[in-house]
Amino acid sequence: MPKSQVRKKKVYTPPSDISPAVKGASNKPSPVWVPATAVALIVIGIAWLVVYYLSSQQWPVESWGYWNLAVGFGCMVASLGLLSRWR
Repeated sequence: MPKSQVRKKKVYTPPSDISPAVKGASNKPSPVWVPATAVALIVIGIAWLVVYYLSSQQWPVESWGYWNLAVGFGCMVASLGLLSRWR
């Protein structure tokens, strides 16, 4: 049986008119306050929700009612926003 021919692929060469993007500025490590603030926001959010439920919805701010849930979850969502920028 005859053997089939082997195809050779051309070696990829990037176009010379496009220069690579500068990556030095974007690869800097984040400041120390970013993870510290994110962890603090998570702890504050969880503590806010726990205090709200354990106090039979009287604390931290009774007049806010269910908006206390928005504050607790808002703190945790804000921490996720910070952690997405952490390197």
